[in-house]
Amino acid sequence: MQVRVLFFGLLKEFADSPDQTIELPEGSTVESLFAYFLGRFPQLEGMACSIAIARNQQFARPGEVLADGDEIAFLPPVSGGTAYTHHIETPGGHFFALTREPIHTGALRDRLLRGCDGAVCVFEGVVRNQSGGRSTRYLDYECYESMAIKLMAAIGQEIAARHAISRIAIVHRLGRMEIGEASVVVAVTSPHRRPSFDAALEGINRLKSTVPIWKKEYFVDGEVWVEGAWDDAVLRVRS
Repeated sequence: MQVRVLFFGLLKEFADSPDQTIELPEGSTVESLFAYFLGRFPQLEGMACSIAIARNQQFARPGEVLADGDEIAFLPPVSGGTAYTHHIETPGGHFFALTREPIHTGALRDRLLRGCDGAVCVFEGVVRNQSGGRSTRYLDYECYESMAIKLMAAIGQEIAARHAISRIAIVHRLGRMEIGEASVVVAVTSPHRRPSFDAALEGINRLKSTVPIWKKEYFVDGEVWVEGAWDDAVLRVRS
């Protein structure tokens, strides 16, 4: 049988190609597929406890048996007037999107706000000019887009069900970003202020630990993929 295998973030630097199709014997599992690539790329051994695997855009357990035509993605820890490459808008007005253009926060706020709302809480994550004492030139974000947008929507709707809010929007930008530009915006409207603060904080925290988006930082003296950490609930190749 054949499966398509995708590598993201810093894992692309170990693989021959970030998108490849391989032949596997019937009965192969997620774990045996990882073992196959571990034989080809021994550098993965030291990262095994932090790598997650998605099967057909859902997090997979090591023992799952693969099927012909499966799409498997190896995922390193996440780092954490707009044209949207992917977007989901729910019947209740919640909005989730990925874009390669600047995020217009005011337009996003206006999209959510209703007459019943007495509060708008907006979090913007912006690119800073240094990290760890090194001067940053710019950042570059990439993600597993089809999976990321589904997870963003699921997280947002769970947050909306748990807090007394009206609407929530989560928008993440991809590609190159300059100093001072917003890479992510979480906006929440609610009748009262406290729920909007709580929901926005939960939104950005869960986005940065659960959604497959990776950041590469370009310095004046080099470049590096920024290491993060998966949420404890995310299935990994090894526990």
